[in-house]
Amino acid sequence: MIIQHMEPTLNGIAPLAHLGVIAVQGEEAAQFLHGQLTQDFVLMAPDQARLAAFCSPKGRMQASFIGLRWSADQVLLVCERDLLAQTLKRLSMFVLRAKAKLRDATAQFQLLGLIGDAALQGQSAPPAPWHRHERDGGYAVSLYPADGHARALLVLPADAPPPAGPALSQAIWQWTEVRSGVALIGLPLFEALVPQMLNYESVGGVSFKKGCYPGQEIVARSQFRGTLKRRAYLVHADADLSAGQEVFQAADAEQPCGVVVQAAAHPDGGVDAIVSLQIAAAAEGGLHAGSAIGPALSLLALPYPLLEDI
Repeated sequence: MIIQHMEPTLNGIAPLAHLGVIAVQGEEAAQFLHGQLTQDFVLMAPDQARLAAFCSPKGRMQASFIGLRWSADQVLLVCERDLLAQTLKRLSMFVLRAKAKLRDATAQFQLLGLIGDAALQGQSAPPAPWHRHERDGGYAVSLYPADGHARALLVLPADAPPPAGPALSQAIWQWTEVRSGVALIGLPLFEALVPQMLNYESVGGVSFKKGCYPGQEIVARSQFRGTLKRRAYLVHADADLSAGQEVFQAADAEQPCGVVVQAAAHPDGGVDAIVSLQIAAAAEGGLHAGSAIGPALSLLALPYPLLEDI
């Protein structure tokens, strides 16, 4: 008997309970974030949002965000909830005399993922990634697509009525996050990667024209001196994978060559994941999760081109 696998219906609205919101409020909110994160918040236009990382002095990512302006003096940072409390504490340490206040605003907003027609809202094509536009009493941010399906993050006040549309599970949304090739880091990846190891320079997460921020010298050196040896890739496995799990080559049982960043069950079976791998190991193959004899990993095509030149 031949079993036919049906492509999942990628159209609808998903709750995003795994994400939270840090609100940065004050007349110098954008300037403060500009000096702390990898992207330019001062020149962020009204119709733009930002993908950005918060790095240690050694250039290692401590958190990453989708940032958008909610009002003239308030910027919202959407991040993985398991890193929110410690990130809020760390960022607050650098406010000093800046006219900005930070708080956990998760309870004041609802975060929804829009896929397919729900994201397009009658448009023939989605706006470019990181475009911000008004919708349903809040703002929608266009994201990188998944397998050609439009995706958007919708941020609404907590008491606003949710938009009408088919309901999708958070699990399906997280699978499309993986398939988009763009990950927000969670607690298992704290200080594990520089932004380029997640391809952030290729998907709008790093500005090389802005001023200094923690770790800026390391991030710039990795880009301009050709010292980057790891990139993000998509893989598939026929076994469970989890964020923080090490990746090995069959020929080297001692030294891991990468790490799982984000994983989600494929609707047809198995698991897809974003992994950060040594470029040489990705080229050689023979990849396994957990150990050199663990579940085999099959490389998938990356859904966007990598930036080669600045």
